[in-house]
Amino acid sequence: MRVAVAGYSNTKFSLDETPIENLLVSATKQLFHNTKNLEQKDIDAVLVSTNNVKRYLAPVLSELAGIAPKISHSVENMCNSGTNAIVSGFSYIASGMADVVLITGAEQAENPGQILDWDSSRGEFQHPIFWGTIFTKSHKRKFGTTDEELAYVSALNHKNAQDNPYAYNPKQYTIQEISESKRITEDLRLLDCSRSCTGSSAILLASENVAKKYTDSPVWIEGIGQKTTSAGFTKNDLTSIESTIQAANQAYSMARIRPNNIDVVEIHDAFSVCELMILEDLGIVPKGKAAKLVPELYNTNNKKINPRGGLMGAGHPLGATGVAQIAEITSQLQGLSQKRQVENAKIGLVQNMSAAATSSTVLVLKN
Repeated sequence: MRVAVAGYSNTKFSLDETPIENLLVSATKQLFHNTKNLEQKDIDAVLVSTNNVKRYLAPVLSELAGIAPKISHSVENMCNSGTNAIVSGFSYIASGMADVVLITGAEQAENPGQILDWDSSRGEFQHPIFWGTIFTKSHKRKFGTTDEELAYVSALNHKNAQDNPYAYNPKQYTIQEISESKRITEDLRLLDCSRSCTGSSAILLASENVAKKYTDSPVWIEGIGQKTTSAGFTKNDLTSIESTIQAANQAYSMARIRPNNIDVVEIHDAFSVCELMILEDLGIVPKGKAAKLVPELYNTNNKKINPRGGLMGAGHPLGATGVAQIAEITSQLQGLSQKRQVENAKIGLVQNMSAAATSSTVLVLKN
């Protein structure tokens, strides 16, 4: 059974304190508004993607939205929650248990559920900035990556965010401003980091049997890859993301494509160096060469990579991030991304990951 993205919505990402229930309802209401012929009775499953510590949020959302689904539950896998929820929804449809699945992701900027208790095993190195700086230092040592090349990653994402009406911080920064931003660690400055924020996004998945009822331009999920290598920060090669490599290979095989077939990509740029590592581990560029590609994209205004601004430019509401990535790729493949539009985009990819890249999801979509 083929599965399509048949609808999507986003809310404005911000730093406010909107209650999680309001966020979920807002994105869901907008999805119903955006999607033709969709009624509450059509929804077979409601999945909520979030790291929020509140319980029973999927049934709560269902009641608030007037939906009485067969299936409702939350999906939590740190920053990787959104795409994990998408894969769960895909599985319900592919197995025949559902025809239509609503997935809504939401997060609050200061949600305590963003803290992984297991990280306490790393002592003083439990905060994500420490694995970010370890990756950065390792990439510099192995490939000669410079601070200026890393600054281009942040500059590119903030530049792309200028054309994203939902971005929390649509401000463009010069290379000099990024290089002179506050130093957080020896190898990371403030503008090398993504920012947790408040926001929500929603996706409607539909089976091949009913997709055309809701959209004239279904976007098909053709490839899925997932891999978890551990929960703790235990890596051998600090310049590669093994979970992404394995997930990408699975997705490419399922979709029957190669990396050079991809037209537009949404990747998990938690830190500047992550974008370089991911581009290399997806096979889009050879190992150690991504630092040369990003300045070229910046200088030619090429939006192939993170057209909405990535996590750095658009913001990172953990549970909503993967859902927002899928929404962007769907919009791109439908040719509806306006100033962000990548010309002739036919095949898109989403890479979403968690917790020092110990788990990754890669999805390939086609129009």
